[in-house]
Amino acid sequence: MNNEIQQIATRLDQQSNQGEGGTMKWLFRPLLKMLAEGDPVTIEAIAAATGKPVDEMREVLKTLPSVELNEQGSIVGFGLTLVPTPHRFKVDGKELYTWCALDTLMFPEFIGHKVHIESPCYSTGEPIRLTVESDRVVSLEPTTAVVSIVIPEDMSSVRSSFCNEVHFFRTESAAQDWLDQHPNGKVLPVKEAFELGRLMGKGYEESGPTSGSCCNV
Repeated sequence: MNNEIQQIATRLDQQSNQGEGGTMKWLFRPLLKMLAEGDPVTIEAIAAATGKPVDEMREVLKTLPSVELNEQGSIVGFGLTLVPTPHRFKVDGKELYTWCALDTLMFPEFIGHKVHIESPCYSTGEPIRLTVESDRVVSLEPTTAVVSIVIPEDMSSVRSSFCNEVHFFRTESAAQDWLDQHPNGKVLPVKEAFELGRLMGKGYEESGPTSGSCCNV
């Protein structure tokens, strides 16, 4: 394992634990599996899936500023989303989306399905296409594609502080303007970004918090 990838994963995990990600880790896998079915997830359904009282689940969601709800109050997005973004995520024939490039690489393992992904190069707009299984990147076009990574100081809102800066680029040179604007950022080849995602995913457990601790971040 690349030591740099391990160090980035550790730093991102530390920042996540101090912000929105600290609350969501036990909730994330079951919620993603339900969203992957392609329909909004009711509060009652995710509460039942995690064995938590409905009122407690409502309180948990109030601590997550990035969560997307529809008019009926059902969840339509949290990393994986039914709301269109540039990152198209096709699973079992269903057209879904993710908040960022790294999500597309992490989530196949979370949901246990092969996924076909298409996302534009953030610089040129040209498409990047890949197929990802839970344990590997099956195909990548172009093979030179990279993913931008930042380590924000504040992850109280994971989408605005992290996801909105994590993009695909067709080549490292195509990412140069982004790198110039983000001196503390870096770009990783897609397969290294996949390994980063796998490391980060190990911290997301399916068991819920103890009663009364749902809102700790």
